[in-house]
Amino acid sequence: MPGIDECLLHAMRLPGVRGAALVDWTSGLALGTVGDAAGADHETAAAETAELARMAAEHPTFAPVGLAEDTDLGKNPPVEDLVVTTRTCYHVLRFVETSFDSSVLLHLWLDRAEGNLALARLRMRDLTERLVLE
Repeated sequence: MPGIDECLLHAMRLPGVRGAALVDWTSGLALGTVGDAAGADHETAAAETAELARMAAEHPTFAPVGLAEDTDLGKNPPVEDLVVTTRTCYHVLRFVETSFDSSVLLHLWLDRAEGNLALARLRMRDLTERLVLE
């Protein structure tokens, strides 16, 4: 079972990955980062990523009706992942389900020409399912 550092290193092995971060999406703090920062720096990217994640997880437009209010967002976020595409890259945000109350997501930044979005989503699911947070 990989911890934060090992999870991020595994994520960097995917084709086209430019950077990865594990982010607390309620506070906007980066719990771990590796590779290039998407934007100015890792801290800014984590804060902006958290803002987007909160929008998707807390608003009924993006989550099934009633699920956003009834679900313990830390244990079982109503959204699995978010994909943001630009002309040059993909940003994939995968929410981490835990047995305790947490609000963590894995953010992967992929070069669009070299990355494989489908493969990245599958590998991220596997990584987040095996991730051990202490």
